[in-house]
Amino acid sequence: MVRDETAPGSREVTSELGERAAALARVVIAEDEAIVRLDLKEILVTAGYEVVGETGRGDEAVALVDRHRPDLAILDVKMPGMDGIRAAREITASSDVVVLLLTAFSQRDLIEEARESGVSAYLVKPFQPRELLPAIAGVLARARQDRAIESEHSSDGAEDKIATRRVVDEAKQVLMDRNGLPEDEAFAFIQRTAMQTRARMRDVAQRVVDGTLAP
Repeated sequence: MVRDETAPGSREVTSELGERAAALARVVIAEDEAIVRLDLKEILVTAGYEVVGETGRGDEAVALVDRHRPDLAILDVKMPGMDGIRAAREITASSDVVVLLLTAFSQRDLIEEARESGVSAYLVKPFQPRELLPAIAGVLARARQDRAIESEHSSDGAEDKIATRRVVDEAKQVLMDRNGLPEDEAFAFIQRTAMQTRARMRDVAQRVVDGTLAP
């Protein structure tokens, strides 16, 4: 069964001010075990995410993603209609939606196949909220950073983007270790400084690594 959470009448507006707080991200859930799907939705909604669609079939997950263009799709690896890896391949081939794969398996060949299909991360079931939420936050933050670097290097080659990613990652680690910044704040500092000084993020990051720039 597919459920479109944005269809008219599918939810009530509960804010006393008549406005919903901005969600952390919009999510589609595809999990064929109804109880797991329900748990996932409850965890996400409680944490501040908006579930725009849910289903127990892989083919319906692809359709929901195509319709709603969420920020994140959470896919179970084994589903009727289409398995999660094939669904991930179709989703990432036509959009920049981030995919998190749920699996009860941990074989290396499955993990490699998932990566080749565009999966950003995977989580082994059963999982706890303390594992799920950081994983989601991590893949979404990484995707935002990748898009920022992609935008800065839109006319450059792949090697330039890889080089920038490498030094930015190194600079983030320096800011995290030396200044105690969370990863997202470390990247925000690099990006903001680059914009303010009209410099490339790679150059700003290199200054951080060299010790000549700090928050």
